[in-house]
Amino acid sequence: MEIYKDLSSPATQQFEQLLKSQLSKNKIEEGRIIDGKITKITSKYIFLFIPGLKSEPVIDVNEIKQIGLSQDVKEGDTISVLLEKIEDKNGDVVVSAQKAQKIKGWNKLVKCYENNELINGKIIQKTKGGVIVEHIDTGSLMFCPGSQISDKPMKNIDHLIGIEQKFALIKLDMIRGNSVVSRRQVVSSNKKEDKVKIIEKFKVGDIIKDAVVKGYSSFGCFFEVTTPEGTLDTLCHLQEISYSRVNHPDEFFNIGEKHDLKIISIDMEKLQVGCSIKQLSPDPFEHISNYKIGSKYKVKVVKITDYGCFCELEAGLSTLLHSSEISWTKKSISPKKMFNIGDQIDCVITEIDKDKRRVAISHRLTKENPFNELEKLYPVGSVIEGVINNSNEYAIYLKLADFEIDGFLHSNDLSYTGNPEEELKKYKKDDKLKVKILEIKKAEQKVRVGLKQLETDPFDWFKDKKVNDAITVKVISSNNKGLMVKPESCDIEFLIKKSQIAMSASDARPSRFVGGERIDAAIAEINFEKRRVSLSIKLLEEIMNAKAIKEHSSPLSGKNLPFSSLSEQLDDKKKKDTE
Repeated sequence: MEIYKDLSSPATQQFEQLLKSQLSKNKIEEGRIIDGKITKITSKYIFLFIPGLKSEPVIDVNEIKQIGLSQDVKEGDTISVLLEKIEDKNGDVVVSAQKAQKIKGWNKLVKCYENNELINGKIIQKTKGGVIVEHIDTGSLMFCPGSQISDKPMKNIDHLIGIEQKFALIKLDMIRGNSVVSRRQVVSSNKKEDKVKIIEKFKVGDIIKDAVVKGYSSFGCFFEVTTPEGTLDTLCHLQEISYSRVNHPDEFFNIGEKHDLKIISIDMEKLQVGCSIKQLSPDPFEHISNYKIGSKYKVKVVKITDYGCFCELEAGLSTLLHSSEISWTKKSISPKKMFNIGDQIDCVITEIDKDKRRVAISHRLTKENPFNELEKLYPVGSVIEGVINNSNEYAIYLKLADFEIDGFLHSNDLSYTGNPEEELKKYKKDDKLKVKILEIKKAEQKVRVGLKQLETDPFDWFKDKKVNDAITVKVISSNNKGLMVKPESCDIEFLIKKSQIAMSASDARPSRFVGGERIDAAIAEINFEKRRVSLSIKLLEEIMNAKAIKEHSSPLSGKNLPFSSLSEQLDDKKKKDTE
């Protein structure tokens, strides 16, 4: 073989042109499906010739077996392959017959899907949630969900495995290359024409004799109706089975039983027939006139929910006992802890709504309201003993005496003088307390009690006091805000603000006091409703100065005294007050 080293020679240039012209005849691109001719077959490999490639592609025999062609191929045959790489790192051409077949099969499925055509396939194995279906023409694998295998429940599908049958393409995922098929659509379409003929024979109000129980679910019971034209499946909804409360159809039916049905609806678009069993018998709600609001009756518990109990006054005549009507005192009560299905309990009818066919009852009205008895024995202002059974960040709850009633004791009603948060910490569960009843709200089922109300209100100390009165206080402590003081023989502490310590700004220093001093102050403000008192030393000085000027000076004297300017200020103030 001659090696061309000189690329500028005429021979080299001629060879280059011939090579390019040959390659231009065949579009060789990676990712394309091209046909290759089999040149040699060994026990392991199949060699192909594809014009335009620099070397012969090789296919593993096992790959040909996987696509079902191992027995059919021979030298000289042509097969389609996917050109994955024109040249890998070893300089070889990489092709795949299996991928080419899969792509061709996918393209065919896409065409059938776009044209809404049925395809031939066979179920090859069961899988979670459905079955795997093999496309007969291309060998592509598809998924058929369990709900799409048949138009009726099937416990066993072994007789369908391996049999060629029609399927409808219902979903194609172009990105993932997944396809979903349905056998149910094919079966249903074959039955649709027959179903129309059967349904056209019926009208609303017709009675169907001897319909067979075929199956049931949580929302109703399915019946099979046999006619000369064929069979028809109908649904009797849960609410149409009985006037009584129905939890599940299996409480009333067994598979294979026969029952008469009344047709109550026909939908020709959906090809559905709705039936009722309860409408074949009289409506027990017509007997509601036998019952009166406010009267007590025995009822039977037939269903228990989180929000109450459904009960029967008589067979088929249902009522609702709401959880709020079970007890006078228990809040957020669980009906399941109070009653069992089948219990006979006393109740009072509280409402009858004929339009909505609704009857409301109450169990607690059969017993005396404990709040009435509490009010009789312990009216507002009475003292009662209670046991702490609960608490939170702002209140305490006590079980009052022998009543199933909780009293509400707010932290502000624990003490007149202590900090509410600190006072709450002094009490714990099961402590016994004597409290005073402050308020009874029977309509809201609430009782408010107080502890501090059993003691004398220290604020009563100010009952005979008024604004500008002088009182003696003891300094407890001082800080930047002012002085904390307590009047003699009074248990309440007050703050004298820094601005109210003295008339002179230089003397209004809280640091002058170390605690324990006895000083006089005037009442600047007193409000019995808001329980608020303001004290001021400065005000007392002003009052005393005004008194001294009034008693010991005249308008013609005192100009050289220290109080001369004060007198002028007081005169100016009086003028302003009179204007």
